[in-house]
Amino acid sequence: MAEQNTENAPQQTFTIQKIYVKDLSFEAPNAPMIFREEWKPQVELELNNNAQSLEENVYEVHLHITVKAKIEDKVAFVAEVQHAGIFTIKDFTEEQLKPMLGSFCPNILFPYTREVIADVVNRGGFPPLNLAPVNFDALYQQYEQQKQKEQSSEKTH
Repeated sequence: MAEQNTENAPQQTFTIQKIYVKDLSFEAPNAPMIFREEWKPQVELELNNNAQSLEENVYEVHLHITVKAKIEDKVAFVAEVQHAGIFTIKDFTEEQLKPMLGSFCPNILFPYTREVIADVVNRGGFPPLNLAPVNFDALYQQYEQQKQKEQSSEKTH
């Protein structure tokens, strides 16, 4: 069995510095009449995430979620949240950093974002909205596969 020299290996660091709401909006354009309707909404969810470097080894990861609930053709509510976190991520390779920013950090943020949405919808007078968990690992893999397909199709043209 080979021994590994860990004395000179850099120590990987991952720290959550802050989780915060950047922007929050809620609209109930058909209130109060929408409250008289039978509550069987169709819920649409739009989700985006991105990351940016703030300084060396410090990144902001940003989730943007829009939830729209309709009853037939009437909008019951639209809730939009931009939620972010600041993370220290040090001594990871570029190949390790990409999934950290594209999957691991969004997985940390999402439960907080979900709570903000549930709270604002409830404060708007509607039954609590509990969003299903999101598999950011699978979304990240789909994104990477799509990016590879696009790159390979560009090379063939």
